[in-house]
Amino acid sequence: MTEQSSPLERSLALTVSLANVEAEVLKRLKHTAKNIRMDGFRPGKVPMNIVESQYGDQLRREVLSESAQGSFAAEVQKQGLHVAGAPHFETVSIRNDNGDYEFKATFEVFPDITLGDISAAELERPIVTVEDADVDRTIEVLRKQRTRWLPATRAAQEGDRLKINYKGFKDDIAFDGGTADNQMIVLGAGQFLPDFEKALPGVSVGETRSFDMTFPADYHAKDLAGAPVRFEVTVLEIQMPELPEVDADFARMLGIESGDVTAMRDEIKANLEREMKKRVQNKLKDQVMKVLFETTPVECPKSLLEAEIERLRENARQDWRMRTGQDTQGVDLPAALFEDQAKRRVSLGMILTEIVEKHDLKAQAVQVRTFLEEQAQSYEQPDEMMKWFYSQPDRLQEAESVVLEDNVVEWALGTAKVTDKVLPFQELIGQTA
Repeated sequence: MTEQSSPLERSLALTVSLANVEAEVLKRLKHTAKNIRMDGFRPGKVPMNIVESQYGDQLRREVLSESAQGSFAAEVQKQGLHVAGAPHFETVSIRNDNGDYEFKATFEVFPDITLGDISAAELERPIVTVEDADVDRTIEVLRKQRTRWLPATRAAQEGDRLKINYKGFKDDIAFDGGTADNQMIVLGAGQFLPDFEKALPGVSVGETRSFDMTFPADYHAKDLAGAPVRFEVTVLEIQMPELPEVDADFARMLGIESGDVTAMRDEIKANLEREMKKRVQNKLKDQVMKVLFETTPVECPKSLLEAEIERLRENARQDWRMRTGQDTQGVDLPAALFEDQAKRRVSLGMILTEIVEKHDLKAQAVQVRTFLEEQAQSYEQPDEMMKWFYSQPDRLQEAESVVLEDNVVEWALGTAKVTDKVLPFQELIGQTA
């Protein structure tokens, strides 16, 4: 009989046959006896009472656990219960009047979900075209990434790279963090505060320039925020940039073996179009997920919520370790920091499952293959990448999840109110300057 202690929590009384448990324990003891080695006995000749004394309790616990799990699985299947998370087993009676074991299994079930109506929801679909100017901008970025720095015999100007020594003074006293030697700076690149960089054009090698400036009011070092200071900068080297010409050598540098500049531009455009498609889809997906979350209230099973919080917490620890190299043991990351995000993720997972089942939006094999082929095109050997994708079950599962979400997005676009909005490529990728 199933008891209900809260909207999602249930409990089941389970009985495990003592006779069946002991029969399985004996079977495992015999198997163990054949394989163990013990001083004073030949292999397979250890007396059963000794095997029982050493391994009986452990094997009995294993068999009881497996039997309880099996009994639980059979019962929830019989009752058609959709279990969320792992059940908790509690021993009620070691041996009842019939000589059986009695357990109580406490667990949660998935909530019944009533999908909200999104027909009145407003979604905005970006319409983006990759233009020749976008290709030109990308080529300029690629050229700058391959800049050669040549010694300059003239005074420094915007875009030059300087090697400098500097020292900062506040009230004529050198302040902490204001001194460095052999520091590289590209004028105009924004590596230093604007007023610092603006003071350096026109300097020559060997020159020491002194200038006053004021730190921004919101500067991170509180003792310097808004403070007037003086810097002394000595120039050790001046280098001017030389960008590669857009020619056959440059094309080959980018992997176009023929050196055909037109082919290079076509490949760059194809790469930008793939990026554009991905960004547009992500923008649509963000809108759809927001609408689904807001229109379909869901009560989250505590077990799933706690598991997701722990997963997000561990991700945060790993990210911190990767970025700082510091150990995160002992670092307190309260569950409350992740609760809202975890609730959203768990809720959306259940909502998406309901939509997929109700509208038959399961990821088809041909959809998964098409998605992976598009991903593989960004690698030098697409065929090898496809083999790798299909040799990794986890990769296939990730691809299926993405396709499934894309199917839900397409369904939402056909259900909600959609307005097309023309958007420049640079605005789409967040470069409006």
